[in-house]
Amino acid sequence: MSVMEPDLHTLKISDPFLGQYQQLVRDVVIPYQWEALNDRIAEAEPSHAIANFRIAAGQQEGAFYGMVFQDSDVAKWLEAVAWSLCQKPDAELEKTADEVIDLIAAAQCADGYLNTYFTVKAPGERWTNLAECHELYCAGHMIEAGVAYFQGTGKRRLLEVVCKLADHIDSVFGAGENQLHGYPGHPEIELALMRLYEVTAEPRYLALVQYFVEERGKQPHFYDIEYQKRGRTSYWHTYGPAWMVNDKAYSQAHLPLSEQSVATGHAVRFVYLMAGVAHLARLSADESKRQDCLRLWRNMAQRQLYITGGIGSQSSGEAFSSDYDLPNDTVYAESCASIGLMMFARRMLEMETDSHYADVMERALYNTVLGGMALDGKHFFYVNPLEVHPKSLPFNHIYDHVKPVRQRWFGCACCPPNIARVLTSLGHYIYTARPEALFIHLYVGNSMQQQVGEETLQLTISGNYPWQEEVEIRITSPVAVEHTLALRLPDWCENPQVTLNGEAAEGETKRGYFHLARRWQEGDVLRLRLPMPVRRVYGNPRVRQQAGKVAIQRGPLVYCLEEADNGTNLHNLSLCEQSTFRTFEGKGLFAHKVLIQAEGYQHAASDSETQPLWQYDRKPATQMRKTLTFIPWFSWANRGEGEMRIWVDEA
Repeated sequence: MSVMEPDLHTLKISDPFLGQYQQLVRDVVIPYQWEALNDRIAEAEPSHAIANFRIAAGQQEGAFYGMVFQDSDVAKWLEAVAWSLCQKPDAELEKTADEVIDLIAAAQCADGYLNTYFTVKAPGERWTNLAECHELYCAGHMIEAGVAYFQGTGKRRLLEVVCKLADHIDSVFGAGENQLHGYPGHPEIELALMRLYEVTAEPRYLALVQYFVEERGKQPHFYDIEYQKRGRTSYWHTYGPAWMVNDKAYSQAHLPLSEQSVATGHAVRFVYLMAGVAHLARLSADESKRQDCLRLWRNMAQRQLYITGGIGSQSSGEAFSSDYDLPNDTVYAESCASIGLMMFARRMLEMETDSHYADVMERALYNTVLGGMALDGKHFFYVNPLEVHPKSLPFNHIYDHVKPVRQRWFGCACCPPNIARVLTSLGHYIYTARPEALFIHLYVGNSMQQQVGEETLQLTISGNYPWQEEVEIRITSPVAVEHTLALRLPDWCENPQVTLNGEAAEGETKRGYFHLARRWQEGDVLRLRLPMPVRRVYGNPRVRQQAGKVAIQRGPLVYCLEEADNGTNLHNLSLCEQSTFRTFEGKGLFAHKVLIQAEGYQHAASDSETQPLWQYDRKPATQMRKTLTFIPWFSWANRGEGEMRIWVDEA
């Protein structure tokens, strides 16, 4: 199925909200992360990632330091730089990136192998521990960086490096007698090789993805074979020796993909794998793999997805747990998992345009992905809880993974550069361009142009989404173009209205998109009105953690209570069942953002130290009226440490 990816050189984001985030990434995040990768942030955990490449290239003495997948942080930074250069040329930044690429090329082995951990620390152990050691994962991120830098700058240096790496991998893995019959413990190479295939048209890369996907989960199990072959040694001992080898569901390798029916295991691995499978299914027209994607998407989205667009409900294994098990305070919901969810959703949209995928993509973007980074661009969440009680965190070890405020950097720093690369490449998620129609998924302010046959369709999207209800789509093509525009009608909006040049638009709604076919001319204006009343959201009765509770949503944004506005003991607050909502524009930190107030109750606990933990036949607290203030959840923890919760009792 033919899909044309938007060119980020000609797609310029002008959105007053998300445009600020892109500028923040350009001006603050990319420079800050460069400093972190070079160990120049005093308060942050050291990275040593650039030093590792210098050591591998023979340009510096020393030992490898960091995670076995430390190389991937450099790759993701380079990818963010590549997409950033599309938006705004920066000669100095490009020169720095070119120097990093020269360093990476110098660290590459003659046979194409590229991985600083094994080159520096364990050169005799290459490709001996796929289950645990992330070689193919790091290769995947570097391949993605190579593709992005070529598309962003036109320079082929890194693309040539990653093609040499991909050729090496293709020679090592496959069905041949002298090849390894393995596949990655942490998927990433699959989606990366699909991107490389689209750029190079090299069929071996697509075939290699197919091999990795179809070999996964076969018996006898490759992870067991390599474990025995290397003398039963293991790298990670978090849950006991060889736990990552033995817990094959953790890596989605417990069964062949065609036999899997439930989203399970490490959440990031799952969505990275499925993004690659969806891409493969589309380009190879493989109906069985398409059905695999549909089946596993449905389970994830209908039974294991948080209201915030987070996935992965438990810290053990950073993983899914079971259907309808969605705890609010012990949740993991890694930032990278929601980024991977966006990637999976985008590729599902490229395979078949159903607005459900875009609804989930939008939910993840405007809530967990934005929430993963502080408004200063220098602090990040790895884990994204829906409820936090800071006083309990130091003493109860089920919360060891939860942080009450964002951190400067992490020893395992996969999330910060991942957030940067998805925000700089945001233009890839707004549209899907097909020969028959241009599908608009996200109402992010931008100008773009798209080839339609021999003509070029040009348009701009403007407004102040997600704060204001009206979106304007204006045609700017100097020559009339015959085409169809398909506008997504969000699932949270009950009564969307579309006008064309001031009159009610006549079109057809199919699978959540409003289709308008006409000969578009310069000056044509579509106005999409998406009413954004504050809505109460009630959970599925099977989700025990949401029983008797309500969440607040306006547009795509989920809201929460925070201690800074409502005081401590948020668990003693309840929202009146009949209360009306008042929206208003915030100030200071919340300037240009919509806040919400409503009447509720506070169960005032006694301050007496002698009050018993329970008492008979009467309620222990006095109920008082209280005005509750809700803020967009993505912006919590920007005012210091404090309690927070999304799901609130209803009285």
